[in-house]
Amino acid sequence: MKVVILAGGLGTRLSEETEIKPKPMVEIGNKPIIWHVMKTYSRNGFNEFIILLGYKGYLIKEFFFNYFLHNNDVKINLKNNQISYLGSESESWQVTLIDTGLKSMTGSRIKKAEKYVKNERFFLTYGDGVANLNMKKQLEFHSSHKGLITMTSVQPDGRFGAFDQDSSGRVRKFIEKPAGDGSWINGGYFICNPEVFDYIPEGPEIVFEKDPLGKLAKEGKLFSFKHTGFWKCMDTLRDKKELDNLARQKNIPWFVN
Repeated sequence: MKVVILAGGLGTRLSEETEIKPKPMVEIGNKPIIWHVMKTYSRNGFNEFIILLGYKGYLIKEFFFNYFLHNNDVKINLKNNQISYLGSESESWQVTLIDTGLKSMTGSRIKKAEKYVKNERFFLTYGDGVANLNMKKQLEFHSSHKGLITMTSVQPDGRFGAFDQDSSGRVRKFIEKPAGDGSWINGGYFICNPEVFDYIPEGPEIVFEKDPLGKLAKEGKLFSFKHTGFWKCMDTLRDKKELDNLARQKNIPWFVN
């Protein structure tokens, strides 16, 4: 199965970093976050990637084109312009890089992957979030229902403390930042059947998370796979710093499943 990764947004809420690079290239633990996303899939046995480029996409192209250069020591003979790599660190990945437009919305970008995915089901995710999701269990769940798409749902860290009260208003106990503040959200890890492309019309303004997913839900073809393990999305500089600290640990939490 191929893994389609959305990597074309402007990342305006992380402008401290994204002014000079696309959001998926923001480094955590000395590696771009998109590398961590791909490594998570690779650890689950999935190594074919289709990356949907937009804003500063050429930097993502450059990273993969010069992957050996970025990840190994080199010896350069200036006399004859020969380069020798002093190592062989790499990945068993096949990476397809597609320019999908600077201002295209998520649905429009996904639509442009149709001819590369062909008539096969595929994984779909964003290039700015990591999780210790067991993709094989997610795939088993997807195969068990008759829908067209499985959306992983998560409960992010709560933002505020809460409390429990009885019908009279008497406070019984405090709850320190309950996970998800009691609700489930879209975790950004999907499995799609190829028929999903039929729900995405042509045009640069189609937002996948609105009309296509809304119509699939209305028709009963969208199912949720609950993930209770680690999940974190890099939306702000604070998120970036938290992920960077975690990525420097011996046991990176999104690689443990």
